[in-house]
Amino acid sequence: MTSTTTQAAAQHLQPVYQLVVGGRNITPTIDPRLIDLTLTECRGDEADQLELRLSDHDGAVELPSKGVTISLQLGWAGQALVDKGTFEVDEVEHSGTPDVISIRARSADLGTSLRNRRDQSWHGKSLGDIITTIAKRHGLAPRVDSKLAAQAIAHIDQTNESDINFVTRLAKRYDAVATVKASRLLFMPITGTTTSKGEALPAITITRADGDQHRYHSSNRDAYSGVRAYYHVAKKATREGVLVGESGNAKRLRESYANEADALAAAKAEWQRIQRGAATLELTMAIGRPELQPQTPVTVSGFKAQIDGTGWLTVKVTHSLSDGGLTSRAEFETGEAANT
Repeated sequence: MTSTTTQAAAQHLQPVYQLVVGGRNITPTIDPRLIDLTLTECRGDEADQLELRLSDHDGAVELPSKGVTISLQLGWAGQALVDKGTFEVDEVEHSGTPDVISIRARSADLGTSLRNRRDQSWHGKSLGDIITTIAKRHGLAPRVDSKLAAQAIAHIDQTNESDINFVTRLAKRYDAVATVKASRLLFMPITGTTTSKGEALPAITITRADGDQHRYHSSNRDAYSGVRAYYHVAKKATREGVLVGESGNAKRLRESYANEADALAAAKAEWQRIQRGAATLELTMAIGRPELQPQTPVTVSGFKAQIDGTGWLTVKVTHSLSDGGLTSRAEFETGEAANT
């Protein structure tokens, strides 16, 4: 399919969205004034962000109050709309001339309580126990991968640290993704993650004809051969290390862990993260894919053999809706780390 054919196909597709505030569909009111809509979906503790720009040429639009929640669905006419979540308004801007109102809202699930700092020591707990305790503290339902939940943690301190930062730190240690969706605190492995309902994210295939720009990058410069982590041995009063990968140019983790198991888990997670980042792919799709979200597994075709032969994992997506239609820009990392 040529770029001309792709553009023609885009012209025949009609993007559709729905904005709901307080149970009321405000789309008919907003639509004549909408300049553009941008939704950025991120992985981990960074909140998803929705931005709306509205024309206020006649001065008739009231500025929304901060704290108002907005629910968004996005898609194409004749197809089921994709629920993109609920957002809480935290920034409002009025500029001119011409007069424009900019509204920025962030994922409502990452509320202020999760960002309050606290001190707590965790001793002799499983990872599942910790995540469940934190989830219940904030009125969230915990959803933790069974293998991750069984991980024993000898000791870890949370010092002047918010619960969301602490959970994110745990996720990094165990090569997991921690996020809040649909009033659930999710703690899942980065590869093979599921939706907030526990359903596997369906894989998506993207062809080169679907996009109008791409950037693939792969580099071995300063590549690490492995990861080394250290732990304390109390009885010997010594500091010992574990290695994942090969010793040649192994990355050394700064943190000292409570025991060998914690050190090994951290080293393995970092090694998998390094391998996933060895190659990256960025795609801008002229015909947007609203079903695309962080953690979605993706295969591509129509590029070079190395690109087509790689399983990709979505890291970040930006959906943009304007007079030019609905487009999506996505960032990917390799989805399958080599066995260690």
